[in-house]
This record gives sequence, C-alpha cells and structure tokens, in this order.
Amino acid sequence: MRNAQERFRNMRLVEEYDTHDPKGHQSVVLPFLMKRTKVVEIVAAQDIVFALNHSGVCAFFSRETNERICFLNVTPDEVIRSLFYNKNNDSLITVSVYASDNFSSLKCRSTRIEYIRRGQPDAGFALFESESLKWPGFVEFDDVNGKVLTYSAENNVYKVFDLKNYTMLYSISDEHVQEIKISPGIMLLIFERASSHVPLKILSIEDGTVLKAFNHLLHRNKKVDFIEQFNEKLLVKQENENLQILDVRNAELMEVSRTEFMTPSAFIFLYENQLFLTFRNRMVSVWNFRGELVTSFEDHLLWHPDCNRNNIYITSDQDLIISYCKADPDDKWTETEGNAGSINISNILTGECLAKITVANGGSPDCQSRSGNGGGSGCKKQRRSQVKGKFRLVNLCSQRKYKNRKLVREIYGRSDPTRSQSP
Repeated sequence: MRNAQERFRNMRLVEEYDTHDPKGHQSVVLPFLMKRTKVVEIVAAQDIVFALNHSGVCAFFSRETNERICFLNVTPDEVIRSLFYNKNNDSLITVSVYASDNFSSLKCRSTRIEYIRRGQPDAGFALFESESLKWPGFVEFDDVNGKVLTYSAENNVYKVFDLKNYTMLYSISDEHVQEIKISPGIMLLIFERASSHVPLKILSIEDGTVLKAFNHLLHRNKKVDFIEQFNEKLLVKQENENLQILDVRNAELMEVSRTEFMTPSAFIFLYENQLFLTFRNRMVSVWNFRGELVTSFEDHLLWHPDCNRNNIYITSDQDLIISYCKADPDDKWTETEGNAGSINISNILTGECLAKITVANGGSPDCQSRSGNGGGSGCKKQRRSQVKGKFRLVNLCSQRKYKNRKLVREIYGRSDPTRSQSP
C-alpha cells in the first residue's frame, strides 16, 4: 500500500491548455460555437490531447509543443457530441450532429492520428453512411470486443461492425428487442416482457450465433429496474424486490436483500477482478458476484450525481479509481473555494483514499498524498485561473496507462457513455 501512496506523491502541474478561440476557428455559422463553455470530455492518443467542449467544439493539442494544433470541427455547422480513440487502427472517431439537417441524426467520422498531427482533420472519412441514426437510434463503441453496435430506429435493425476495418459482420432484425447489453464475448438481447417473465437470448459477439435462449421469471406488476449481463452472471432487479444473480450455465440463483442492495444509477464492471462498482447518490460501492459488499470508500463522494460523464477512470490493473469528487468540507481551503472539488485517487479493494488533487486559494494546485504524514509534495506551484474551456495536465510519478475501456452502463434509459444517441 505504501508503494501505491508513494507513486502519487510527485503529482505536479505540467501544462494548462485553453480550448477557446475568441476569433473563431473558421467561418462559424452557429453563434453558440463561439461561446466559451466547459470541457466535457478529454481523450489522449499518443502525443495528442483532444478536448471537447459542451458547445460541441473540439480542440486538440500537441504534448510535444504544448500548443493547439487546430480544431476538429471540419464544417462551420458541425457540433461534435462524442469522441472515441480507436487503438485498433490509431484513429479518432467523432460522432457529430449538423445544423444542415436540423441536428436530427448522428454522423460518424474516422480520422487517423497522423493526419490530425499534421493539422489535417478533414482528411478523415465517413463511417456507417448506410445507417439512419436518427433518434432513438444510436452508435455504441466496444473496444473490449473490438465491435461497433448501431441501431436504426426507422427499420428496427441492429448491426454489428468490426472496429478494426468497419466492415459489417451481421445484423439483428427483431422489433421485439428492447435492449442489447454487451459483455466480453457475448451480447444479451432483452425482449419485450410478458406478464410473468422476460425473454432473453445470449449471442456470440463474433457472429451472432444464439448460445442460449431462455425466459427469466418476474414478479407480476413490478417494473424491472435493470437487467445486466456479466460473463455467465445475469443480474436482475425489480422495483422493491431483492437483487437476483443467476448463473446462466446451471440456472443457479441467489438473492441479495433489497435492504442491502438498493437500485444504483449505474454500474462499472471490473472484468479483471470479477467485481463490479455501483453508483448511487454520489456514493461508490464494490460488490462481488456472491452478492457481498466488498468495499465502501472512505473519501470518494462524487461531484456529479451519476457517472454518465468523462470523470471516472479505472487503472488497467483495476486496482485504483480516479474521480472528480466533492471536497472534504472540513478542509480549510473550502471555506473560500466552496464550489471547488478535488480529483481523488482511491484503492478499489480497500476503499482507502491514496491521494487528492485540489485547487488551493488563488488557483494553484495542491497535491495531497495520504502517506501517514498528511503532507503533499512535489507540486509545481503556478497561479492558474479557473476558466471554462481550460484544462490542466498533471504529471504522476510512475504514471500508469489507462485502458480505453468504457465500461459504464446507465440504467433508466439514460444514454451509455459508450453510446452516442441521436438528439
């Protein structure tokens, strides 16, 4: 544990980037694209850092020169909704809407990083042009399996594409499919429920072969809070009922009391550790598939009420969680910076907070390592203003790489962070 704590003692501010261009990056036809807005998504790919603003403008910067190269919007009416780094072919995928079609459908484009590095964002090519991605259509990127899932609401067709070369692998056409959940190697098809059960199918993610079809019994007149698939485990929760964990291989069923496991707003599945995180009322908890609570975090109160944002990261070893959190009200600096939060780094298995990045009075970073002496160290003090559209790079000693896995699934019909949904 001490090694993990020492690893974060030398956090320091290395650069601050500004995504806003008051002159406009081109002949913008949408006035709101000229406004300074907050950064909602950051993606790093090799020596390039992409920052997407709430307005839909995406700027990218060189880590070598620490300068803005240019903007990713290639037309004056493009509003970028989401970014995805495809490590299979070293390209960035943008999901956008356009004023020219009244922002009615999603358009995807792939641009190789080498072209972006040269300042040629228009050198990319369109993806999935044959698909009509109007609401409630969507596109979902799954780099765990190396697949892309699209849904065309006009003809009720789901299609699966190869993430390496974007070739279509197979399609699923069934108007009774209500939702598709993706897990390593498989897909779960959830059909319209009957009065006392819900039909389910498990398919191979590679070719769409049906591996198992079955009905899961439900309590009548109780709404389904969620159905989730994790490898061979099926998680089912109905309103005011116990959590059910079904092993689909042998039909073994176990239940967790509804007083112990209350319906969360979101999950993150930890495939390496055979655990899962739940998010509820800004709190994070860790569970195993025996229905046992593994961890409650000591200092990890999320800033946002749900995790449907680009503000939660899991390390590649899945031992640490890094989140934007509400600052401890007992910290003295919060008296003057009451609206500021902190980036908390916590151990997933123990719940211990190992380190925090805060902004002290005057805007300078304050790095706190929880190593027993309570002192922070190694911070490069610089005065920085907190302005919308700006973001900071913080260097961590022995920094770990983070997998580009986006494993968060949202319940209650809210969009998945891996899934860009039509407006």
